[in-house]
Amino acid sequence: MSDSRTLRIWDLPTRIFHWLLVACVIGAFVTIKVGGLWLEYHMLFGYGVLGLVLFRILWGFVGGSHARFARFVRGPRAILAYLRGTMPRSPGHNPLGALSVLAMLLLLGYQAVTGLFANDDIFTEGPLASRVSKDLSDQLTRLHKLDEWPILILVGLHIAAIAWYRLAKKQKLTKAMITGDAPASDFAAGADPVRDTAATRLFALVIAAIVAAVVYGIVSLRPAGF
Repeated sequence: MSDSRTLRIWDLPTRIFHWLLVACVIGAFVTIKVGGLWLEYHMLFGYGVLGLVLFRILWGFVGGSHARFARFVRGPRAILAYLRGTMPRSPGHNPLGALSVLAMLLLLGYQAVTGLFANDDIFTEGPLASRVSKDLSDQLTRLHKLDEWPILILVGLHIAAIAWYRLAKKQKLTKAMITGDAPASDFAAGADPVRDTAATRLFALVIAAIVAAVVYGIVSLRPAGF
């Protein structure tokens, strides 16, 4: 997958996850602001976010090496070393970026789950809203709305970090997430490429199918007429 001048750092499943999540988050944000009949599409995008977050959590344990939590989630010492510039760059997320990944999964997962119980007091409600009391549904709706700003702030910081790496460090993080490859010279000698084979992609497809079935099962609990 890589030549002597580049290194495969992101497998195809990780890249597809990333861009589908971007599309779903943007779609969910736009449709909730438009409102009205678009709320139905907002919910569909929310189901997409839920499925993608579940997939990424599983992929973080059994997926490509650079996408695994055990590979990029580090302790305070590693974060300090990275901030001081004493840690050589390795493929995948850096120790500080790992915190952003975890925060994004947490906030978006929280948003998707609370959305399952939310309602708009008119004609739209999540598939599990009727499974809890109206008071609890209203409370979870408020929490769902309050999570919007933390998500927007985190997305803004993510975009700012990408721009800083591009301008200050000349590292094209967005391009790497599209092609999967980055210049081998960006990393320490002996850096290993991620495995991105047909078998890896088939395995990811199986996981995605299982996750889709779980999300579909949750959505199917929605009462008829909603």
